[in-house]
Amino acid sequence: MFNFDELANSLVQGDVSRAAELAEAGLNAGIPAIELLNKGLMEGIKVVGKRFRSGEIFLPEVLLSGEAMKAGMAVLKPVWLKEGVPSRGKVAIGTVEGDVHDIGKNIVLMMLEGNGWSVTDLGVDIPAEKFCSVVKETDLDILGLSALLTTTTPRLKEVIDALKAAGLRNKVKIMVGGVAVTQQYADEIGTDSYAANAVEAVDKAALLLK
Repeated sequence: MFNFDELANSLVQGDVSRAAELAEAGLNAGIPAIELLNKGLMEGIKVVGKRFRSGEIFLPEVLLSGEAMKAGMAVLKPVWLKEGVPSRGKVAIGTVEGDVHDIGKNIVLMMLEGNGWSVTDLGVDIPAEKFCSVVKETDLDILGLSALLTTTTPRLKEVIDALKAAGLRNKVKIMVGGVAVTQQYADEIGTDSYAANAVEAVDKAALLLK
């Protein structure tokens, strides 16, 4: 009998090879990919999130768990696409113009994808015009904007202003985050949500579509 707790624990321990191995074993045992995701990977990442929020673990451990999540997902995703598992929604995330940091953004991407979202990575150093074209041309639910530098934080407002000018602001929910961003600033520039970390981003994304 397959042990979902072992799969969950592989994420908690940040054991990349074990996560992939157990995901494969679960599929070979005839367990649906979505069940392995929900009862195994998701349960593990919930534990990681709780420990991170409580200060029991720190970013390096979260990164390892993210890699384990990614490894398990790589095994499961092709299968659940065939199974026709519905997406929770569409998200596109990019780092604003002038900023080439992507570690935090990439963790958020992995976490959202692991939670059943359809995610597009727009990359780094993205100008406001590019964000606007993505919103215009894509049926997005959420647009994520990341800024890691105090010098690039004003770019968040530029993107929102550009969306307003193009008549696109009401077409999408906007979530912002990054080391240099605060809840106060997010409120000032008129975002829909702010996330202090990747774990919070997953929770906030779900709330945005309620």
